[in-house]
Amino acid sequence: MSDYTNLPISRVVAHLPRQDLRQMMRLVRLLFRLSCSPVYRNLVDPELPEAARYNPGHAALMMGYDFHLTENGPRLIEVNTNAGGGYLAWLSEQRAGKISPLYLSNRFQQRLLQSYLQEWHDFSGGHRRLARVVVVDENVEQQPLLPEMTGCCDWLNQNGIDGHVASLEELQVQSDGVYLRGSKIDLIYNRHCDFYLETPPVSALKGAYLAGLVCLSPNPFAYGLLADKRRMVLWSDPVVVDGLELSPSSKELLQEMVPRSFLMSEQNREEIWSQRKKLIFKPVTRFGSRGVLMGKGITRQRFAEFDPQTTLVQEVVAPSVETSETGEEFKIDLRLFVYRNHLLGVGARLYQGQVTNLRTAGGGFAPVRIV
Repeated sequence: MSDYTNLPISRVVAHLPRQDLRQMMRLVRLLFRLSCSPVYRNLVDPELPEAARYNPGHAALMMGYDFHLTENGPRLIEVNTNAGGGYLAWLSEQRAGKISPLYLSNRFQQRLLQSYLQEWHDFSGGHRRLARVVVVDENVEQQPLLPEMTGCCDWLNQNGIDGHVASLEELQVQSDGVYLRGSKIDLIYNRHCDFYLETPPVSALKGAYLAGLVCLSPNPFAYGLLADKRRMVLWSDPVVVDGLELSPSSKELLQEMVPRSFLMSEQNREEIWSQRKKLIFKPVTRFGSRGVLMGKGITRQRFAEFDPQTTLVQEVVAPSVETSETGEEFKIDLRLFVYRNHLLGVGARLYQGQVTNLRTAGGGFAPVRIV
């Protein structure tokens, strides 16, 4: 697929200092190592629902780590499991002439393919090859990133793996596995945003996952350890970090790169209100920028509507800015696409407005030049 029409792809090039990329990867590797630590898992486990306490024995496809660049280095904004945009980031590089060494010689595709194969090997024990993958979301025909899902399946088919896009409702869960149109599925690349599989539409899939009938990736286990926004509270709390059996340099890295984060229920509401202009409010149960509000624009009435148990409050980290050849300014979010602790590729989302979006004219996923 090479038709860029109507896709949220920008022509503006984003610049990423090499030392910032190294620092970002240091944090990624630290967080992955932390997610494997028994001390950390024991700390998080009581907070997790049933599906997230089940360890399926494999990792998670297409993890996304989102950063803003500051004068003092990169800062982590959030972590995502089913991170969208990897295909669009690759397309943006193709249109710009493969300006990033991360995308030269199809390294991104090779690394991504290996992540699918590794997921299947870890799930199946390597007894047979990965034959069938289904990319699943709700109401796929209405998904803005449907071209990405279709492109992913085209690419899988080119690599000898039968790939399909399907809505959740099209799956059939049977006693021996999960099927699509009568054919058994090996691996489900899960783009659905009920991360803990708690709502009725995913209840049958949840049962199949917990029974080990299908490789579901990403999965609730990985989400609970790394991508639930409430984990940012732990990583930014010096007292908690002191108890995680980390080296002094690792503790320093967390304190430096993770902005102060807390649940609204944990602090005095009036104090939060007085500091609101320096804060951003994020619902922990939603994904992307849905429901995210900058404190400087919140009214008293809207502030009163926040659920203190499910509202994450975070210190604002202003994004850096790229200027187009015509002088137009765009804010930048940088996303590292990662498998386990290995970098797959880098994407930049350019936007205008208060929070990240893919609707800004001239914005969208942009090619990244490492400088």
